[in-house]
Amino acid sequence: MRLGTCRVLALLPGLRLGLASSSSSGSVHVPLDDFFNNKAFGSRPGEASLDALGQALPADPVGKDGVFTSSTSGISYLYPGYNPDPEASDNIICAGQLIHVPPSGKYFAASVLLTSDVRSTTVSGNLTFIYTDNTTSTAEVRAHAFWWFLAIRRGEVSYPYFFTHNDTNHNASHIYERYAHVESGKTLSGIRLPNTTNSTSGRLHVFSLSLWEADQPGIEVQTVRPTQNLDANGKQIVEIVANHAGTACTSDIEVSIEADGVNTAEPAIVKRFCPGDQKRIHVAVDGRSTGDATVHMSTPRGLPVSQTMSDVTIGLEEWTADSKSLVSHEAPSWYDGAKFGIFIHWGPYSVPSWGNSTPFESYAEWFWWYSTRINEHAAADRSGFNAYRLETFGPDLNYDDFFANFTASAYDPKQWVDLISDAGAQYFVLTTKHHDGFSLFDAGATTNRTSLHYGPMRDVLSELFEAAKMHQPHLKRGTYFSLPEWFNPDWGKYGFTQYDRVTSTSHPGIIARNPYTGLEEPYTGRLPIGDFIEDLMVPQMERLAYHYDTDIMWCDAGASNGTDVFAAAWFNWARSQGRQVTINDRCGSPWVSDFDTPEYATFSVPQRRKWESNQGMDPYSYGFNRATKDEEIMNATTVVHNLVDMTSKNGNLLLNIGPKADGTIHDTMATNLREAGAWIHAHSEAIHNSTYWYVTPQETTGGKDLRFTQRNEAFYVLSLNKPAVGRLEIESRVPVMRGDRVVALSMRGEVDVTWGMGDDGRLWIDITEDVVTGDKYCWVFKVEYRGGSCGGW
Repeated sequence: MRLGTCRVLALLPGLRLGLASSSSSGSVHVPLDDFFNNKAFGSRPGEASLDALGQALPADPVGKDGVFTSSTSGISYLYPGYNPDPEASDNIICAGQLIHVPPSGKYFAASVLLTSDVRSTTVSGNLTFIYTDNTTSTAEVRAHAFWWFLAIRRGEVSYPYFFTHNDTNHNASHIYERYAHVESGKTLSGIRLPNTTNSTSGRLHVFSLSLWEADQPGIEVQTVRPTQNLDANGKQIVEIVANHAGTACTSDIEVSIEADGVNTAEPAIVKRFCPGDQKRIHVAVDGRSTGDATVHMSTPRGLPVSQTMSDVTIGLEEWTADSKSLVSHEAPSWYDGAKFGIFIHWGPYSVPSWGNSTPFESYAEWFWWYSTRINEHAAADRSGFNAYRLETFGPDLNYDDFFANFTASAYDPKQWVDLISDAGAQYFVLTTKHHDGFSLFDAGATTNRTSLHYGPMRDVLSELFEAAKMHQPHLKRGTYFSLPEWFNPDWGKYGFTQYDRVTSTSHPGIIARNPYTGLEEPYTGRLPIGDFIEDLMVPQMERLAYHYDTDIMWCDAGASNGTDVFAAAWFNWARSQGRQVTINDRCGSPWVSDFDTPEYATFSVPQRRKWESNQGMDPYSYGFNRATKDEEIMNATTVVHNLVDMTSKNGNLLLNIGPKADGTIHDTMATNLREAGAWIHAHSEAIHNSTYWYVTPQETTGGKDLRFTQRNEAFYVLSLNKPAVGRLEIESRVPVMRGDRVVALSMRGEVDVTWGMGDDGRLWIDITEDVVTGDKYCWVFKVEYRGGSCGGW
């Protein structure tokens, strides 16, 4: 059977998928029992000790008959789980162990279940693949802690609690799934684990290792996952994960799904699929079905082939507050494709607007907390907020006295949304309420501590949203919302300290005391309510959702909460309105979490789960900090580099600006954003609505610093370094074929280049002076898919 003019499409016949449409036939389990050196699962406190503190994962059963199948990847794993034998270990503390793999076949990828063991940390290390030709390759794997206070992480395996050495902690605990690419065309003989043995900084624990075996060369379906997302026409999206384990590229593959009661509404067309790559293919369907579903693949010049999966449940469902229902919600396609958003921190803290300067800078929006909690947390005030407050404002000033000077006198919401659009962003998120409890929206009967009653005397949020709808309707609109309020006494019974150390921040829920006079500070605008969660938190979230029509609920500091019930209702309501909304991982529920939000951080490899890095243009503050020098503000080069890097790894960049108290935006921030935006607009196709390349996100050898992105119709090579005039040779085997068109995308438009392919199929591009001078910040080369021959690979 031939595809195009030269390609046989070989699919594994009779592939059966297990529960939740997950494949197990391609998974090769690598037994790890002989390497286990730690006991992580216990049935009671003190029975096991994953970490140095005697904490343990619960004995709740996972999977069936000792096998767990990932609902995300379709990979199945031997799952050790609980063993009552007190001497029995169930996981590996990684210390560089060499794991030999079964020699029975060719492996496409390796996947592990792992976690780390120090609270609220992330630990990373390299898997080293050893091949029979004596070459090696490495792939980073990282894992968050098995529990993370405020529930801002979710693993592939999640438990609703864990054990301490003497008690039960009802924060969720997690084991994460990570995959690593095996080099195409090579035979794997072994895998060396990372070496992470420091119990203070955190250790990686591996519970299971599976390989995905490609029995036959060609394209095979790994899993079929019906999502609850919709396409532009309101049809359900079913995600097919397919692997290419063949030896030549394939073009123009049409993909459809057939099942009893279900029809393909819009087939997917895969323009280019090359060896070693993995595609996440979205097919739009109509109808409902549970049982067998058949994936059809064909090309214009090839006979169709089919692959049948079992136990596939297709159909849209109403969300409920049950955890199994909530986890089915995920970031919609518009959010995944947006890539770039603008964060805006603005409130009474913008009046003092101070957080010291690097290297002693702290978040300026935390001015009240740091300057007030000096007696209990003096060691936390490394930036000297307390001394600055006393010296600048005197001992009698209370935080709420800043309300009067939070005037918004120069606030022009049209200018704001125009700047956001000029910057090339596709969405924005306004801090509607930070931890100080001051709301920039009409909070109804929950509180008068708002911008309608004090300071601006305006509905700041409404004005901004309306300006966006009128002047920049393409922008999606988001709302940051702090679940707790530091010094609102109504929060008191839910108050918490974030870390077990003297320098920890906290959300105590007790009235603030002036640190100099000892007198209680007012909590201006507070209204009598009953329960904080039922009568303030959830009603305010509902106002943002239904009255203001937010597209993004961006929570923060989620501890005690009412998120599950709120989210289920909001998701259902939004879909009934023909909208798709999204929610981040900081709303206090491990089940309500569409995307992860690492802060001032990035990754070195693509993450299967959607993520968004939030960071300020300021070196280390979100609220405006008058102590920051102009030259310290993020410049256009860094904005572009961060965005390109994160896009290549399945991430979004949420970049913060902190307006001044009058509503003006710092000139340097605005200028740098517009400069970056000019580049982003000129190269939008390589960023917006692109996706990562499964094979690798980057190439950094030989002085190159390349990133890779792709769309269905093209592939992009992005050079973070200014290329030299001469030949740029790309070592990564990008999906180029003879007959394609390769151009440089520049600020001046497309520039033709001379290009070719070596005998090994690797792309080279001749860089001319016109190419070098035609761009700045980042140089982009586009491979436009036109070739249909096999001259590429």
